Amino acid sequence: MKKKKGVKKHTVSANIQVLDLTKAGSSIDFVIRANRETIGRIIIGRGSLTWYGRRKQRGKRLSWSQFAELMDEHAYGD
Repeated sequence: MKKKKGVKKHTVSANIQVLDLTKAGSSIDFVIRANRETIGRIIIGRGSLTWYGRRKQRGKRLSWSQFAELMDEHAYGD
C-alpha cells in the first residue's frame, strides 16, 4: 500500500546574524508560517528570546529563566 503524503502545514525559515551566539548582539531569527501565511517570528539571542505574533510590531521579550518557567507551567502545570 502506498502511504498518503501529508500536506505540509508549517514551515520555518531562519536568518543567522552571527555564527557565535556567545557574543552580544548576535541572534537567530526564525519566521514561522502556517499554510503560507506568517503566524509569528521568534528571535533567539544569548540573553533572551523575543516573540512577535502575527502582524505585531512590538515583541514580547522573555529572559531564558522566564521562558523556562513559562514552558514548565504550560507543559507540566507547575
